[in-house]
Amino acid sequence: MDKRDLPRIEGRLRSKYIEVPKEIYKAKGIVVMGRRIKSVIFTTDIAIIRSCNADAVLAVYPFTPQQVISQAIINVAPMPVFVGVGGGLTHGVRSAVVAKDAEGDGAWGVVVNAPMTNENIHVISQTVDIPVIATVVNKATDIEKRLEAGTSILNVSAAEDTPDVVRTIRRDFPNVPIIATGGPTPESILETIAAGADCISYTPPSTAEIFAGVMEEYRSIENTEAAVEEQTTILDVLEKL
Repeated sequence: MDKRDLPRIEGRLRSKYIEVPKEIYKAKGIVVMGRRIKSVIFTTDIAIIRSCNADAVLAVYPFTPQQVISQAIINVAPMPVFVGVGGGLTHGVRSAVVAKDAEGDGAWGVVVNAPMTNENIHVISQTVDIPVIATVVNKATDIEKRLEAGTSILNVSAAEDTPDVVRTIRRDFPNVPIIATGGPTPESILETIAAGADCISYTPPSTAEIFAGVMEEYRSIENTEAAVEEQTTILDVLEKL
């Protein structure tokens, strides 16, 4: 059945949500603890997390990881969450503790940034029973050492060089699971999948960008009048209850 022919059920009030690019469905996916994941949304915005159709969340941010943040995201997300546990500012025992707490809160995997040492990855992998996802930013990364240390999944984020880095990794490690950034266009997503990525990470528009479009709709006279008329109808109904 063509995707366009699939039955679609939407709520009247929750019809506005973010859909990942359809090209991502061409990826074969990664099965994590029994669930097949083709798309991961790269955000910590809980409003977006609650309003998208991604298979999983990549909750990584440029600050010291805090358990209260990952806990909040996990509690809100209707899909699996991969939680950042450090690598740059945060490392050593603290990263292992954050990883253990994330597992306890329900995370499906923990993500370490590129600067994380292999020794730290080994400690984390021995501490938790969920996948350790190591971020790769260029070809200089020693993939074999990463895997030996306990990495389960590679997360390739090399900007415009991502397809090339994925292709290089896939040539030497044909079976390693790879998540990779898809880039801004359908063509870049398909190129990354063709290079060997199993799963695509998608960066959504920000809440501010989405809201800008919504506000343009709200500013139209026609929309404003329709909203007032709808509110009046609702009040009439409530008065009769």
